[in-house]
Amino acid sequence: MAFFRSVAALSKLRSRLAQQSTTLGSVRWLQVQSSSDLDLRSQLQDLIPEQQERLKKLKSEHGKVQLGNITVDMVIGGMRGMIGLLWETSLLDADEGIRFRGLSIPECQKLLPSAVKGGEPLPEGLFWLLLTGKVPSEEQTDALSKELRSRSKVPDHVFKAINALPVAAHPMTQFATGVMALQVESEFQKAYDKGMPKAKFWEPTYEDCMNLVARLPVVASYVYRRIYKDGKVIPADDSLDYGANFSHMLGFDDPKMQELMRLYVTIHSDHEGGNVSAHTGHLVASALSDPYLSFAAALNGLAGPLHGLANQEVLLWIKSVVEECGENITTDQLKDYVWKTLNSGKVVPGFGHGVLRKTDPRYTCQREFALKHLPDDPLFQLVSKLYEVVPPILTELGKVKNPWPNVDAHSGVLLNHFGLTEARYFTVLFGVSRSIGIGSQLVWDRALGLPLERQRA
Repeated sequence: MAFFRSVAALSKLRSRLAQQSTTLGSVRWLQVQSSSDLDLRSQLQDLIPEQQERLKKLKSEHGKVQLGNITVDMVIGGMRGMIGLLWETSLLDADEGIRFRGLSIPECQKLLPSAVKGGEPLPEGLFWLLLTGKVPSEEQTDALSKELRSRSKVPDHVFKAINALPVAAHPMTQFATGVMALQVESEFQKAYDKGMPKAKFWEPTYEDCMNLVARLPVVASYVYRRIYKDGKVIPADDSLDYGANFSHMLGFDDPKMQELMRLYVTIHSDHEGGNVSAHTGHLVASALSDPYLSFAAALNGLAGPLHGLANQEVLLWIKSVVEECGENITTDQLKDYVWKTLNSGKVVPGFGHGVLRKTDPRYTCQREFALKHLPDDPLFQLVSKLYEVVPPILTELGKVKNPWPNVDAHSGVLLNHFGLTEARYFTVLFGVSRSIGIGSQLVWDRALGLPLERQRA
């Protein structure tokens, strides 16, 4: 297990820990070791005491190590570059991109089980990896998939709560309402109200997170069908895995769309702890709010146009390019349109990132998916042209630290190709995905006894 917060490489602390093989020497082993044990909870139960001891050792031996200086610019600049969180499940490097428990996206694509040979990784496999630090076997992944299906029943009152909203309400409003309605099922709240020792807080948190992850595709697909398909709900198919079933309940049974959904959920699941949704989930949960309350808060952060809503903005902007210039737009025409957007005081959505300084690997894997499955799609070809045109212009502008495309620059075009054209809904897909990362971290927050977050202002 890595005890490193995720905005920057903690070079000073790492250098001191590098020689401590007893503390960190088995991290890589944890990442690649598989087990015949199919019970995820029992795996966690075995891991937690060891990780609790490692955290104690980290605090006792390195608790006074300084992790950097805080400047006025950092304080008034959105806390950019400040190191202030412990994040177990992923680490974001400015140049390399995201690593899930030490594994890059290409490594996850290679090592995690897939539904089809050579296909995209199953989200269930990533969920197991984030929770345990271990790459699961196919049998473990199948067992987790079955368990999630067994937990996916959504109470009727959740749908009634959503139905109380106008159909025209934003999909994220309806989705977050559904999550809040699920909260009455919280095992953590029930256990806390009865009284339980702090050392066992992780157990009902685990139950809540498992139930939440299992039920979100049902709630999310209900919102989609209610808004865009006259309320005609499609029941789950118990023969399908998590991503494919989500695609099916939305109304898309093309095997390629199911593969896209597996990839989408996997790469959107976690992006270290410093982003708005992940940090919000951790912050709210640090007050011992249960996972439903914490995740609903995270969703409301995700709904902002500077965070998860950006994927919606990208597709709308790309379609505006086509409407004004046509699908066969030349490179010079595209340059003019980009400059027109920038000169009007707007940004080109899908480019830049608060931490990354290179092309987002989540963009790259989606581009590879498009080259494999939809190379002739006109909007994909436009996205490819943007990749060539926009970074040099943003570099010339001189105000952008990262001119390269991020995950949002590509996802909407892929979804649009397979018929999911309703851009206002895209952030809900992001929300379903992010539950896997936030939920995994919340379990470890409680297992490690992390305290209430309280910084100075």
